[in-house]
Amino acid sequence: MSLALPRSATARVRHLPPATAVAAVIALLALPLDAGEGGAHPADVLSALVVLYCAVRLLRERRRPLSRTAAVVLGLPVPALALAAVCATGAPEGQLAGLGRCLQVFVLVPAAVLLLVRGRGDVRLLAWTVVGLALWQGAVGTHQYVTGTGASYQGEQVRAVGTFGAQDVMGMATVVSLGLVCATGLALGRSGPVRHRVLAAGCAVALLLPLALSFSRGAWIATAVTCAAQALLTGARRAVALGTAVVAAGVVLVGGFGVGTAMLQERVGSITRVADAPDQSVTDRYTMWAAAVDMWRERPLTGVGVKGFPEHRDTHASLALSSGSETGGAGAGYVRQPLLSPHNMYLLVLAEQGLLGLVALAGSWLALLVLGLRRLRAARRAGRPGREGRAAGAGPAGLDRGLIGCGLLVWQLTDFAYADIGGPSTVLTAVCLGLAAHWALAARAGEGAGR
Repeated sequence: MSLALPRSATARVRHLPPATAVAAVIALLALPLDAGEGGAHPADVLSALVVLYCAVRLLRERRRPLSRTAAVVLGLPVPALALAAVCATGAPEGQLAGLGRCLQVFVLVPAAVLLLVRGRGDVRLLAWTVVGLALWQGAVGTHQYVTGTGASYQGEQVRAVGTFGAQDVMGMATVVSLGLVCATGLALGRSGPVRHRVLAAGCAVALLLPLALSFSRGAWIATAVTCAAQALLTGARRAVALGTAVVAAGVVLVGGFGVGTAMLQERVGSITRVADAPDQSVTDRYTMWAAAVDMWRERPLTGVGVKGFPEHRDTHASLALSSGSETGGAGAGYVRQPLLSPHNMYLLVLAEQGLLGLVALAGSWLALLVLGLRRLRAARRAGRPGREGRAAGAGPAGLDRGLIGCGLLVWQLTDFAYADIGGPSTVLTAVCLGLAAHWALAARAGEGAGR
């Protein structure tokens, strides 16, 4: 008996857009994880295969990989990363592993996404895939809160963590937040059927509940800043309408469904008490921030080396730092996790890669943001009545893509002030940086070339 696929099925697979491979990476994050297993997540493994697949396609099509602007912007962190790894005093194996991880997240996967995503349809495919993943993880997290099977929080197993488990309490919050940003961009765009925009708006409202139940202050702040920016970028009237809808949804959640529990209210109130009466988690974060700055002062240009923060932490941290954070629940037993990062991406890069690394990495992100906002402004102008000669990707058909690309980048840059990379959701960070790069650089990279 032959195991070969039917010819029609093979032809169907061949005609799938290349961006389907990126969508598969996102979809793999829906898989539940064993709380005790280690190693790479299947999504990380597939992302490496996607990079290889992109390289093979470029060789077969014999076309220029990236434009000069795209190569400079995306490749800017590479020399600083290599210099930090060479100048580090730690074990070479750890430096190579850290170098590979940073190249994967900040250079290789974003470049592959930029090259594999060819147009508006591919962007919408990936955006809806992120929304679908967020709805799934949000549904699992809400069920955990309702049934008391979530991660431990203040002595009760009520923290929504989705399929990521108690060892990665930020995973679900990250996925739900990015899904909400994508849904907001799809809803505020002016292209596509009205029912699709209404559906996207409904998904954004639905994701507010699991986001609240994640008890993640950093994700709340980043999402609020991003959605406000997306609304303002579409006009003042839309911003007012969106703000009214969010307030109404909050009233329904708190008053109608009783989401405003004492723990949630206390968590919201703690945002304004980080300086006056911080809890132990905030004290630990401030202590690690100070330790990261002290590491940078010791080696200001190249830092202590990639993945070097845990090794140098005790030398630079004060006695105010606790021995670790307590995790448990969501199918896992009690574990005391050591604090191995400052929970601030900018300070982590400053400590491990020095001033050169921070300038290179932040410069790459800032260039993407400036180019993306400039193109989004052109799209808004081209969409006004009487405008002719629209640029490639501009106009109403490009507004949703711009809101998604710029929104994802703004969320990451805001969240990096309260978090850093780590865990399975990191691969989604890489994909989102790639979508932002597609919007900012696709017109300069010859969007649609090689079809």
